[in-house]
Amino acid sequence: MTNIIQAIKQNKIYGIIREDDTKKAIEIANAYIEGGIKVIEINSTIEAIKEVSKNENVYVAQGGVITSSQALSGIEAGAKLLVSPILQMNLVKLSSGHKIPLMLTATTPNEAYTAWKARVPVIKIYPIKDLGGATYIEELLRPMKFLNVMPTGSIKISDIKEYLEKGATAVGLGHELYYKKSTQEIIESAKMAVLAAKSAE
Repeated sequence: MTNIIQAIKQNKIYGIIREDDTKKAIEIANAYIEGGIKVIEINSTIEAIKEVSKNENVYVAQGGVITSSQALSGIEAGAKLLVSPILQMNLVKLSSGHKIPLMLTATTPNEAYTAWKARVPVIKIYPIKDLGGATYIEELLRPMKFLNVMPTGSIKISDIKEYLEKGATAVGLGHELYYKKSTQEIIESAKMAVLAAKSAE
């Protein structure tokens, strides 16, 4: 069975949901799934993680993890990946102890290298737009081609192809896919994102 890290590398589109309302988060996740997104990070309630994790062939990550207790709740709910919005090194031991991969967030080359040294399989680079967009990914990878990086933060569907061509392992999108959109519009956005990733192959 494919694990979540392989799924991120294969699918290249990583759908993010930051929504405190459980029902709404589940609706968005279902629309993502219908649109072809297979890896979904849920930054909201544990109940939403539990529910979405029931889908076959869909991988759910728990976002916004800063403390060990958050991580343990997510693992219990069925999350297959822990994602911290910061370089939270305290989670490294916990994730390896539970055999659940961990994604840490970096902004600088130094932070990205530190995460790589801690055996973080994919490193989130955020906020990418403020850091310089796809050019930043290219510059970051020039001396460190061994890094697997996933840019996130205000990325447009039209930018996906460029990020992947500059060397990003995958691209994370959230608000761009669902904010102020109907269910049908979210499905269409997800489909467009998946197609954009395929066009970069």
